[in-house]
Amino acid sequence: MDELGQTRSRFLAMYDRLKHEMMHDADIEFTDEMRLQVEEILDYNVPRGKLNRGLAVILTYQTLKGDELSEEEFFLASVLGWCLEWLQACLLVLDDIMDNSQTRRGRTCWYRQPKVGLNAINHGILLKTHTHRIVKRYFREKPYYLELTELCDEVGYQTSLGQMLDLVITNEGKKDLAKYTMQAYRRIVIYKTSYYSFYLPVACALLLSGVELEKYKGIKEILVEMGVYFQVQDDYLDCFGDPEVAGKIGTDIEDYKCSWLIVQALKLADDDKKQILYENYGKSDPTSVAKVKNVYRELDIQGLFSKYEAESYENLLLAIEAQSSSAMQEILKALLEKIYQRKK
Repeated sequence: MDELGQTRSRFLAMYDRLKHEMMHDADIEFTDEMRLQVEEILDYNVPRGKLNRGLAVILTYQTLKGDELSEEEFFLASVLGWCLEWLQACLLVLDDIMDNSQTRRGRTCWYRQPKVGLNAINHGILLKTHTHRIVKRYFREKPYYLELTELCDEVGYQTSLGQMLDLVITNEGKKDLAKYTMQAYRRIVIYKTSYYSFYLPVACALLLSGVELEKYKGIKEILVEMGVYFQVQDDYLDCFGDPEVAGKIGTDIEDYKCSWLIVQALKLADDDKKQILYENYGKSDPTSVAKVKNVYRELDIQGLFSKYEAESYENLLLAIEAQSSSAMQEILKALLEKIYQRKK
């Protein structure tokens, strides 16, 4: 097993300990049924993803330290990493309800499970509150505890605003598709995806290292742009990716989403093609979806995406290489390489 595989295995081993603690919290009078349900919620939603955010905390911290992490250091980085995976699970559970999604990570969405339904809203809230309890348990005595809690609260707030913006813009788009502009799209993506998916893992590792976040403002801009690039990839895969590989069935067209593809198509389409988009975008029947995708193909949105991906990669690489810290360059390059030309 390679070094990354070993890190992943050690990280996964930590999940059961944290799960046990959440199921046997001394401050809560649990019934057997409560414990059983909490375990089902956690096992179905938390450890099933790619774990990129959680592992990024550990790998970033290790690079910043410049040598092998001690058992205590690895443990604390893993705890924070799992907090991010708990947060991710919360966001996905709630997002799937709002988007009426069918599948997630190759399985039926949690809220579509028998006897779950809209109880999943409570489960999503429970997942989020777990992160607060975990941080309090392990970091309350650390000198960076206040900054860590403020960071998590700030990013949680930003992500919630991003979700709200997504819903607001979608409702506006249903009235007038022309509302889907690149400015609106970037605002949604930066708040909904960039902060918690890219900035938060690196910022957590910086705090673990005893670094003041104010000293690394420049990397925040790079990570935000990396998040935009990541979301554009997601939008592309939603439409043109293989569901078997991606682990979910794309529904952006049916859900009237302000995606990168529709924004680009509206800029390039002539009046006839715009009419087709206006008449068919946001409809769930397969014929309408096929018509929208056909317009995308006629406008060569696939080729446009390939060009965007290549340019984004080069621009991000240039920005990374301009950083004075070699350790930070290594961290950012590793994150970029992990997502470049991804298929899921």
